[in-house]
Amino acid sequence: MLKLILLLASFFLGAVPFGYIVAWKVKHIDIRSYGSGNIGATNVFRVVGKKWGIFVFVFDFLKGFVIPFLVYFFGHFESYFLIILGAAAIAGHNWPPFLKFKGGKGVATSLGVLAALCFSFTSLKIILLISLLVWLAVFLSTRIVSLASIFASFSFVIFSFLLSQAKELKILGALLCLFILIRHKKNIKRLLKGKENKF
Repeated sequence: MLKLILLLASFFLGAVPFGYIVAWKVKHIDIRSYGSGNIGATNVFRVVGKKWGIFVFVFDFLKGFVIPFLVYFFGHFESYFLIILGAAAIAGHNWPPFLKFKGGKGVATSLGVLAALCFSFTSLKIILLISLLVWLAVFLSTRIVSLASIFASFSFVIFSFLLSQAKELKILGALLCLFILIRHKKNIKRLLKGKENKF
């Protein structure tokens, strides 16, 4: 029963649409009708302002970080359960019931989950660092956030296999990559047409 409660808590915390809330409170707009139409930090950054984009990124990150970290720190659960908790938070962010299951793209929340899992899977740190460096390199060379996120997710999967991570982490990496590809479907279409927005 406790595991079910924690899973639901992680999902519904992940489902809190900070980007939507911030845009509504600050500018009284539905962020889904502006810019890319996404509720994530990048669109909030463009439409509402720099500091609010950073604010949303931090809180979207924390949505993925808080519960897996607290359960690791205070609980006595198997490591695989922390991964399931993280996946629940990401699913909540991507498909929030509060917004008719149309949410963000899950990049910041995924990063929060992976940061929390580093405490349980210490070897994950190097893979996460490599993925962040890939993100940074692609972003600085193209100024396209979506492309950087896609490349970073692929690199995470590749290096989780190359560096012989636990089977659970390989599965998580594959799921995160799949989630990110699904949520970036429109971006991928624009990328193929050369029409994706630069940052």
